[in-house]
Amino acid sequence: MNIHHIKYFVVSFLVLFLFGGRPVEFGQETSFFKGFLISKPIIRIGIGVNLCDINIRSSSGMKVYEAKIDYKVISADAREVRIQGHRERLSEKFVILIAQTKEKKEADLIAQDLRSKLKAKVYVEENTEDKINGIFQVKVGDFLTRGEALSSIKQLNAIGIKDVWIIREEVTEQESKPLWIFVDDRLQSLNEDTVLYFIPSNPQSFLSFNGRDYRGIFVLKSSSKGIVLINIINIEDYLKGVVPNELSPYNFNELEALKAQAVAARTYAIKNLGLYEGLGFDLLDTPQSQVYRGMLTEHPLSSKAVEETKGEVALYKGELINALYTSTCGGMTENSENVFDGKPVAYLKSEECVYEKNPEWVLETKNLFLPIQVKGQDISQEIAYLISLKILPFEINPSFYRQPVSFTETVDWIQKALSLLGKKNDKFDPKYSVLNFLTLAHLLIDGFEWQERVDHLVLKSEAAYLTKEFAGLKDSERDCLAYLIITGIFPAPENIGSPGRLLTRGEVAFYLYRAISSCQDLSHRGIFKNFSQNKVDLLEDSEKKQFLLVPNVFLFRVHANESIIASRVSMFGGESVRWIESDGQVQFLEITYPPDTNVLDRSSQFHRWQVRKSREELEKTINQYYPIGRLINIVEKKRGESNRVIELLVSGTESRVIVTGLKIRWVLGLRDTLFTIDKEHNEQGSVTYFTFSGKGWGHGVGLCQVGAFGMALEGADYKTILKKYYQGIKIDKIY
Repeated sequence: MNIHHIKYFVVSFLVLFLFGGRPVEFGQETSFFKGFLISKPIIRIGIGVNLCDINIRSSSGMKVYEAKIDYKVISADAREVRIQGHRERLSEKFVILIAQTKEKKEADLIAQDLRSKLKAKVYVEENTEDKINGIFQVKVGDFLTRGEALSSIKQLNAIGIKDVWIIREEVTEQESKPLWIFVDDRLQSLNEDTVLYFIPSNPQSFLSFNGRDYRGIFVLKSSSKGIVLINIINIEDYLKGVVPNELSPYNFNELEALKAQAVAARTYAIKNLGLYEGLGFDLLDTPQSQVYRGMLTEHPLSSKAVEETKGEVALYKGELINALYTSTCGGMTENSENVFDGKPVAYLKSEECVYEKNPEWVLETKNLFLPIQVKGQDISQEIAYLISLKILPFEINPSFYRQPVSFTETVDWIQKALSLLGKKNDKFDPKYSVLNFLTLAHLLIDGFEWQERVDHLVLKSEAAYLTKEFAGLKDSERDCLAYLIITGIFPAPENIGSPGRLLTRGEVAFYLYRAISSCQDLSHRGIFKNFSQNKVDLLEDSEKKQFLLVPNVFLFRVHANESIIASRVSMFGGESVRWIESDGQVQFLEITYPPDTNVLDRSSQFHRWQVRKSREELEKTINQYYPIGRLINIVEKKRGESNRVIELLVSGTESRVIVTGLKIRWVLGLRDTLFTIDKEHNEQGSVTYFTFSGKGWGHGVGLCQVGAFGMALEGADYKTILKKYYQGIKIDKIY
C-alpha cells in the first residue's frame, strides 16, 4: 500500500471514528489522533455555532490538519490560528405547534385530519431533542411574522383547536463568502467543505476559544447552521467543566451533593449522545443541553465528585433515565407530565423536598447576656464581638457600659485592636485626661494612622459644613471629626451634640468596633454542619473545621436582617454562621436563619419570591404567544401535585386561552409556576397590577439541586439523594 493510500485510510478511519456517532461500548480504551490521546468514552460538544470570526489559541503549540480527500498539515506548531469566512445569514419563520406524539402514525393521523379542515400547510416533523413530550410534532406553517401566526391561531380556535403554541425557527441562507485561515503568518483560502482539526502539541497542552481553555481537541466544519466549532473530549473531563456550572461548589460545597449532580449530568450526557448529529456534535455547551465552560471553571471539589463517581449513571428498568434537574423546587417537585405535557414518567414523580432523617441540634449558653443600650441603640452584638476578640474585658453588666471611660482604658482597647489588625502604635499622647469626641478622634486618627487620609480626603468646605454647629474648634479638630463622621465611625453631627461631652465605655466601644470594621472583619464566615459533645463542625471555604464551643459562648440569631441575643438556638444544618475563635475555641457565634421551614431548599434565595407586574407589561408578553388583545384577567384553573399552576386561563378582549405546563412560566415571565396571584383594581374595577407570590426557580421536575445540597448537609450520600428525587432507579457503573 503506497503512502498516499495509507494517509487516505488513516484520515477516513479517524473521521468515521471521531464523527460517526457515539461509541457502541463504554470502556477504558483510548483513541489517538496523531499521537494525541483521548480516553473513551468521548463526547462532541458544540462550543460555537454559526461562527464567522474564529480565533483559536494553544497554551504551548498545536498542529492544524486539513482533512478531506487530500490530507495535509497546515501548521506543525501554531500558537494562534484565525479563521474568517462565510456565515449562514439567518432569517426567521414562525410555525404553530399543534400536537406532539411518541408514534409517527398517530402524528400522521392528526395531520391528515387537520389538512381536511385547513388550507394552510400542515406537516409532521421529527424532533429528537424532546424525549418527554414526544418526538413527532404536528405543525402548521410557515409564517413570516409572529402576527401572521397569531392570526392563524384564531382560525384554529374557530375549529375547536385551542391548546397550540407558536415556535420561532431559524431559516438559513448561505452567503457566498470564501473561508480563509491565517496561520504561521500566512493567509490561505479553504474550500467550503473543509474540515479542520486542531491538536495540542503535547498531552499537557490545551486549546482556547473565546477566552476559555478546553481539554481535548477542536474540530471546525461547515453545517446547516453555518460553521461550527466542536470540542472532542473524554466524558469525564467534560463533566469537570459541567458540574461546577450546574451546581456551584463555592455556594453548595457539599461533596455528596456534587456527586449526585455529577451522576445526573453524566446520565443526561450519555443518554443524549448524538442529539445534534445533523450538526456534527452531541450536545451544546449552553443550558439548552448542560452548561459547559471548559477548564477555567473547574474546581477541586466538583472534580473530585466527578472522579469518585466515574462511569456511574442512573438507570430505570435497565435504561438510562432522562435525568432532569431544577435549581430550587420550592418544597416539592412536580410530576413531569404536568410540566412537559407528555405521558407520565415513573421516575419523575412529585416528591416532597424534606429529609426524613433530618437531625436537629440544640446549642445553649450559660451566658446571661442582657441587652446593652447606647443612646437608644442596642450594641450588644458589638460588645460581644469585642469581648470575644479579647479587646474588652469579659464584662456583661449593662451598667458597666453606662459609666464614663478613662483614657487608660481607651488606649488599652485601641492597642489590642491594632495588634489584631497587624498594626502597632505606642505613640499615644498622655495629655488627654478626659475622653470626649475630640480626644477620641485624635486617638483613633493617630492609632490607626489615618492622618494622611484626613489631610487629602477631606475638603475644608466639607469639614466646615459638618462641624458648623460646633464653636471654638481648631481646623485640625474639625478635619478629624469630619473624617470620622464621613466614614460612619462617628454618628451624624446632630447625634454628637457637644464634641466636648464625656463619653461612656459603651460609646467608645461602639465607635472602636466601627473603626475596626472599616479596616477588616476579624470574624470568620461559613456553614454550620453539626454539633456533638460541645464541639461544633463548621465549613469555611469548603474546609471542614471543628471547634470547642465554650459554655458561656455569645449566641446571636439573625432573622429578617435583625440580630437578637439568644440563650438557646435550634439548628438543622446548612445555616450560614459567623464566628470568632481563639485557640480552637468559639466564643461568639451568630446564626443567620433561612425561612422558618424544614424543606431542604430553604437556603436558596429563590425559595420564596414576589414579582409585581402591570397589566400592560403582561399584555405585551402574552400577545407574543397568543392573540388575546387587551388583557382582562388571569385565573389559575388547575394545580399539580406540588401546587404548581398547570392550567392557566388568560382572558383578553379578542380571545381566551388555556396555557398549560412549562409554557405558563414563559408566557408570564416568572421563575417558576408555583405561585399565587393577587390583583389590584382601578375605580372602574379593571385589573391594573398582578402580584405573583411564588416559590422555586426552574421547571420543578426531577433532582432539586439546592435540595440535594440540603440532604448532603444532613448526612445523606449521593445515592440516597438521587433515589429520593428519581424514584425507583438504580445507580450502576457502565464503564
